[in-house]
Amino acid sequence: MKRQRGRGRVALAGMAAMCAVAALPGQAWAVGEPNPYAFDSEAKAVRGSAVNSDGPPLTAGSTYKDTIRPGEKRYYRVDLDAKTNAYVSAVAVPKLATKVGYADKLTVSIEDRSGTKCGDDDAQFGSATYVRPVAAYADRTIDKDSSSCQEAGAYYVLLERSSEGTSTPEPWDVEIRFASEPGLKSAGPTAPPESWPSASPAAPGGGPEKRHGGTSFTDATGLTQGEWQDKITPGQTLFYRVPVDWGQQIFASADLGTSAADDSAQGVGNALVLALHNPARGIVQDASSVYYDGKQKSLAMDPVPPVAYENRYDSDPSTSAMRFAGWYYLSVTLNPEVGEEFGETAIPLTLRVNVEGEAESAPAYAGPAGDFEVTKDDQEAADSGKSAPEAAKSDTMQLVAAAGIGAGIVLVLGLGVWTLLARRRTATATAGLGAAPTPGPVGQGQVPGQAPAPRQAPGPGQAPGPGQYGPPPSW
Repeated sequence: MKRQRGRGRVALAGMAAMCAVAALPGQAWAVGEPNPYAFDSEAKAVRGSAVNSDGPPLTAGSTYKDTIRPGEKRYYRVDLDAKTNAYVSAVAVPKLATKVGYADKLTVSIEDRSGTKCGDDDAQFGSATYVRPVAAYADRTIDKDSSSCQEAGAYYVLLERSSEGTSTPEPWDVEIRFASEPGLKSAGPTAPPESWPSASPAAPGGGPEKRHGGTSFTDATGLTQGEWQDKITPGQTLFYRVPVDWGQQIFASADLGTSAADDSAQGVGNALVLALHNPARGIVQDASSVYYDGKQKSLAMDPVPPVAYENRYDSDPSTSAMRFAGWYYLSVTLNPEVGEEFGETAIPLTLRVNVEGEAESAPAYAGPAGDFEVTKDDQEAADSGKSAPEAAKSDTMQLVAAAGIGAGIVLVLGLGVWTLLARRRTATATAGLGAAPTPGPVGQGQVPGQAPAPRQAPGPGQAPGPGQYGPPPSW
């Protein structure tokens, strides 16, 4: 990858058993089987056009799903203002056990109405030539020193798939996300930092904890600084996410544990891919140069600078990608050839994550930062290991619980008021029965000069009258 998650019953039971076996970790993937990548449940189906003017519109903050074949082009439209930065990411998800080559890639770009490219990048497989989700983004950023791509109006997103002749021609699923970053209230520095800490820190303390990765950006498991233990099967990709705030620096490494296979197995090159993506899903960097021979191996990311707004002005892609705060994503893929040599049993995986530096103030954005900030809820989700859907579900349940408690309090208070009013009416009626009758107007059936007859308790099936037990008549 370039830089820039009876018989009928017997038959049903058999089918269920087959499904259960198929879901067991460690199995060999079948050719053409859908990738287990968990697409965003709210992703909208969309069909890009071969002509830019017919491209379907994309909305900021939304996620979409499409497919693309070798040699195809897919156009989409985004309407941008002259103040907001735009990022459109594309995650290519080939089917399992299909074949990809070194040069197979998905290119994403944003163009203005004159055809000028505002930004582009490739999601490429490179030397790790095996199927896995790969991602990249294109951007349209506001730059007072630029004369192109600065106007408000229609822009076009273009996806292009390039493929080697020996690669499988099946279509790739693609997850597309459009994110926007507000401009600044006033211009800030445009010179990227000239120096920053590049020495890898000591291993995080506190001892290992178990935490299982997700299968996509959407359900990536939250992590904080620490040592995290997991297991990974050949051909599998696991996703994790780490909140990194302004001024903070992330370091990450992955250790592959020993295999129980005998020593006759041959080693596998590029056995593990460790990739880091920023909050807009742009690639920061990846690493895959590890040779696995059944013994423990370690793979570390090169140091990257602390998060800073002005990093975007650096010519180095890894530095430029560290341009905003938010969730940074780690993905780990185990080469499927490891299963051929060492068996399909899951292999121990250890992630070591360091987040160095104190959080600094955010730049003076002219609007809500959206995806590009770290909130208290983000930190809590990372501490507890929640994915985005789990965190959202937890927030919903808290709201439901709060609403339920509130409704319960209102009900209890209402019953209290009802009881008090009922008792007061009863007391009033009782007092009235014991008092001397007061002559009043002659009513129907009443003898002149005679006191009214006292009210009687209602008989069976009769509704209580005034002064009887029950809620007030107005209820």
